[in-house]
Amino acid sequence: MEELLEWINHLNETTHVDIKTSEMSDDSFWFLDTRTGYIKNRNNSFFSIAGIKGNVNNKEIQQPIIIQNEIGYLGIICKEFEGVTKYLMQAKIEPGNINCVQISPTIQATKSNFTQKHGGKKPDYLDFFINANEYQIIADQIQSEQSSRFYKKRNRNMIIKVTGDVEVLPRFRWMTLCEIKEIMKYRNLVNMDTRTVLSCLPLVDVNASDIDCQFNYLSEEFKKSIHSIEYIDEITSIYHKINNYKMFNYNEAKIVSLYELDNWNVSNLGVSCKSDFPYEVNIYDIEIEGREVTKWQQPLFKANGIALFGLIRTIINGEYKYLVKLSPEIGNFDAMEIGPTIQKEYGETYQEDAIEVLFKDRIDRNISVSFDSILSEEGGRFYHEENRNIILDVEYEDLKELPLEYSLLSYRALNHLNLVNNCLNIQLRNLLSTMEVC
Repeated sequence: MEELLEWINHLNETTHVDIKTSEMSDDSFWFLDTRTGYIKNRNNSFFSIAGIKGNVNNKEIQQPIIIQNEIGYLGIICKEFEGVTKYLMQAKIEPGNINCVQISPTIQATKSNFTQKHGGKKPDYLDFFINANEYQIIADQIQSEQSSRFYKKRNRNMIIKVTGDVEVLPRFRWMTLCEIKEIMKYRNLVNMDTRTVLSCLPLVDVNASDIDCQFNYLSEEFKKSIHSIEYIDEITSIYHKINNYKMFNYNEAKIVSLYELDNWNVSNLGVSCKSDFPYEVNIYDIEIEGREVTKWQQPLFKANGIALFGLIRTIINGEYKYLVKLSPEIGNFDAMEIGPTIQKEYGETYQEDAIEVLFKDRIDRNISVSFDSILSEEGGRFYHEENRNIILDVEYEDLKELPLEYSLLSYRALNHLNLVNNCLNIQLRNLLSTMEVC
């Protein structure tokens, strides 16, 4: 760990980064299109920012949202070294990163990036993923992004295992899963894209009657805690809840001009709410050494505070169960996904249901908190956005009376659901990635 931290600190000290707020002009690459009311670029590439109006769970929503109708790569190469699987990780700087360098996947590229619409060089290691069928594919899932910020945005989360030589370029290094998970305990050192990709690891063979540990990920203690034989019943039950919600709840969303949003100011400086809101949109001039393009301007969603994502776990008959919740959001690809126990944007108050009251009481008194770390959101679209991630242990007796939208699921069931596109939201996937399994 000491060597890894020194490596990250050295890169932070020696890499030139200059990011400052700016404004769009009539002839800049990014501009405010007064005809459509969108913030967009001259190539109609990457993404645009529009308004969205809608209703989710009888709550009216009006806000800016990112429109990015393309699927990008989030991919990690892994390889076995003397019986130990290691992952090729990148020390990457994104313009919105709060501490510049963060541990990122081998490749992290939008379709506009890897088709080189920005005019820069091709992303490193892209050919491994374009030709993934030549290697062992460990995971390949199209998963959602933050549905409160993006409209139906998804990325392709991949892990491929190679056997031949792989050139380790500057700013890359092989790391074990345990090393990556240890670094997650440090504030803002492992980026969101790494966390979502690692959550897709098939730690459990869902077709076997016992636990499959083909890559030596799981500790004996963790294996004992995920022996569930009733996980198929759990999956059937949670799908029943999901399908009921999708059938009987009508959430509406309509993309509109930014000018149509009530209570929002729109100008060449960006978009800001006239009242307290979790984020605003600002324009930034960016210069970062070592990227495919080193100097550019773009909009970023700037966070106005720290969000909180919490996962309650309990033990039933010697096995961990995790308390999850149906979580509809305005930008969901298909109405809703399964989220963590608690998902609170900055400024959002706790509701008076028994679970939220219990959670708030325990963290306020710092009781039975097994994981508590502040980690960043994706720095390519969000500026200095952090979330507090908590895993909380609770006695089962305190969870017997659950509101309908909550469910207790085994890790095995969650791992199975995460092998299916768009079942678990990114907040829950990120929390699952933090678990110590080795």
